[in-house]
Amino acid sequence: MNKQDKIVLGISIGDLNGIGSEVVLKTFADSRMLEFCTPVIFASVKLMSFFKKAYELDISFHGIDAVEDVVQKKINVLNVWKEPVDIEFGKDDKKMGAYALQSLEASVAALKAQKIDVLVTAPINKSNIQSETFTFPGHTDYLAKELEGESLMLMISEGLRVGLLTDHVAVKDVSKTITRELIEKKINIIHRTLIQDFGIEKPRIAVLGINPHVGDNGVIGDEDDKTLIPTLDNLRKNGKIVYGPYAADSFFGSGNYKNFDVIVASYHDQGLIPFKTLAFGSGVNYTAGLSRIRTSPDHGTAFDVAGKNQANHDSFKEAVFAAINIYKRRNEYEEMAKNPLQTNRRKQLSKKKG
Repeated sequence: MNKQDKIVLGISIGDLNGIGSEVVLKTFADSRMLEFCTPVIFASVKLMSFFKKAYELDISFHGIDAVEDVVQKKINVLNVWKEPVDIEFGKDDKKMGAYALQSLEASVAALKAQKIDVLVTAPINKSNIQSETFTFPGHTDYLAKELEGESLMLMISEGLRVGLLTDHVAVKDVSKTITRELIEKKINIIHRTLIQDFGIEKPRIAVLGINPHVGDNGVIGDEDDKTLIPTLDNLRKNGKIVYGPYAADSFFGSGNYKNFDVIVASYHDQGLIPFKTLAFGSGVNYTAGLSRIRTSPDHGTAFDVAGKNQANHDSFKEAVFAAINIYKRRNEYEEMAKNPLQTNRRKQLSKKKG
């Protein structure tokens, strides 16, 4: 496959009865997007043609049966299946979960084989996609199994990044899941990610407490005193610029989050409620810590508006740009790591010019 310096961007189509197809097609209905990447939608030409008509979009597809047949400046659709599919927008259907899984498995296989450069996933329904081969609470855990590395959910938007110590974990299990080993592992992943994928040389990391008011010196739970605080102290001794733990209730409302490169929340809602309040519609979910790059929009299948031609595609478009930018930064970082003397020389010249 001749990439001609264009990033080949794979797209898993997600739940077919949701808004995934709409946000994907509306993103690439703008022909200017093809200047940034070459998209490959893992689905079927017949199905995407149906969606194109449903959303009244004036676009065309290039159907392929192998990723190697990708054509630049075209919206490529790889035929993962060829049989017709009956769509019932807004319906929770196990059959649609099976198709979503086919698309995901095919796109991840292409990502692993480096036949595509990055992957952007449209939303799945976490219930109806469950099967013998998919027994995960979401994309993040599935990708952790399939790709090298330790996965971490990192929500990103302009000026705001939120990482999680625990993601899809029941609230009752959060405190026993957070161990010293887990904290160190997750913060090390975030630290490395900010350096290699976002170009931040000395990341400033803020960590939110596990309990309300960071436990109030043990009055409201002792997990912060016994586990979180000593672990953060150890990370500081090892050179990490880590602040906290902070009481979560006032951290975002006070604007304190603006002073850091990333905020690490202890559990899902502690981090995602403020993130989606501040950045909903423009936020991106990035699976950090893996050997390959995957992003997704910050919303779900939205069955309530599916098929009504009302879905906002801004978050999916931002996910596309995020994947492209992270891919470029990581490549630059790896090149610099190969030539440290040349990199130092560039820094010296830059300082002299300044």
